Amino acid sequence: MQEPELLHEEKVFKDPVHRYVHVREKLIWDLIDSPEFQRLRRIRQLGTSYLTFHGGEHSRFNHSLGVYEIMRRILETFEGRITLTREEKLLCLCAALLHDVGHGPFSHSFEKVFRFHHEEWTKEIITGDTHINQILRRVSPQFPQKVAEVIAKTYNNKLIISLVSSQIDADRMDYLLRDAYFTGVNYGNFDIERILRVMRPHDEGIVFKFSGMHAVEDYIMSRYQMYWQVYFHPVTRSAEVVLNKIFQRAKHLYQQGFAFQREPVDLLPFFQEKPTLADYLALDESVVFYFMHQWSRDADPILSDLCNRFLNRNLFQYVEYNPRDFRRLSELKQMLTDAGIDPAYYLEVDSSSDLPYDFYRRGKEEERIPIMLLMPNGEVAELSTKSEIVESISGKRRFDYKLFFPADKLDALPRNVADEIRIRLGVMEDA
Repeated sequence: MQEPELLHEEKVFKDPVHRYVHVREKLIWDLIDSPEFQRLRRIRQLGTSYLTFHGGEHSRFNHSLGVYEIMRRILETFEGRITLTREEKLLCLCAALLHDVGHGPFSHSFEKVFRFHHEEWTKEIITGDTHINQILRRVSPQFPQKVAEVIAKTYNNKLIISLVSSQIDADRMDYLLRDAYFTGVNYGNFDIERILRVMRPHDEGIVFKFSGMHAVEDYIMSRYQMYWQVYFHPVTRSAEVVLNKIFQRAKHLYQQGFAFQREPVDLLPFFQEKPTLADYLALDESVVFYFMHQWSRDADPILSDLCNRFLNRNLFQYVEYNPRDFRRLSELKQMLTDAGIDPAYYLEVDSSSDLPYDFYRRGKEEERIPIMLLMPNGEVAELSTKSEIVESISGKRRFDYKLFFPADKLDALPRNVADEIRIRLGVMEDA
């Protein structure tokens, strides 16, 4: 491996969460300056949450810088406690910086409709014909593949993987602090300084000194609260439902040969389900917003209505829903159909659970590596065996189901028809 080149002087980014992000290696500086990484400025970190929390406009660019900075600080903490080669340190820094480079516009909604995962694109960007790949290859021809393996959790060094992806890693620590800061809530705040001070490398993984257990408990409860109070907020979920329906309708219209007033050329490869890496990299949220504006004036009444709803925050209302109540859902679909409202686009059951946003619990799945405490006698113990707080939430799944619908469309129906639907929805207002 060629010795990495250092910058003439250290560069810093002013950061609202970590105060400063420090860059010393030219490799990192060049990665940040690459077109593929700069694209992350045009993709929001929190997707549709800005419609709920007006400050949540921050990008995946500044989150990625934050994850890099936490990783840099972790490596400083580990100095003298473990021997990592220069390449291994760069591997940690690059994986932290690039872990989200494959995200697309409104990531999860876009992925759901067009059936792909951002992890696949991350690997393509790192190992394919890109500026990022060319920069990484300056370390060694094999280095891009190693970075991709760390992010995919298939690399042969468990310690390095755990620093990038585990129950308590650089990614999670940054997004909790950053998302809490920009949304203006206190749920995600925890003592990161204390956590970094008690973090230790140990037998191909990381552990935390028992004396710092309360800081880890605080972090875990912060995660739990952020998921249910911010990430799963029903208004955010309503916006995601509307956004999903926009993509779904536009794709359906294209497949039916609909003549758009302005052909959505940047989205055609996705409608055809054959996007190339170049197609993907050309897409960001500004492009999607442009076509939403075009569609809001297009001839299809459903697509036009949905786009106007999203752009003007006229979202769906919601009621609690029991997933076993199939009869209720079937009756509502028929009632909406009879009233001239297409339930495929105007009635949706949305569920949230801890599974996609896993707060701590005993790991029955491979990615949920237990958090281990380093006891005073040198032995290690799984966190929930020592913490009553963590034990109380370990292994417990929480689900939340809501039924989303456009209340204003009911208002436009004849009174008796609208009242019947409202009664079945359970939202009948007092006369």
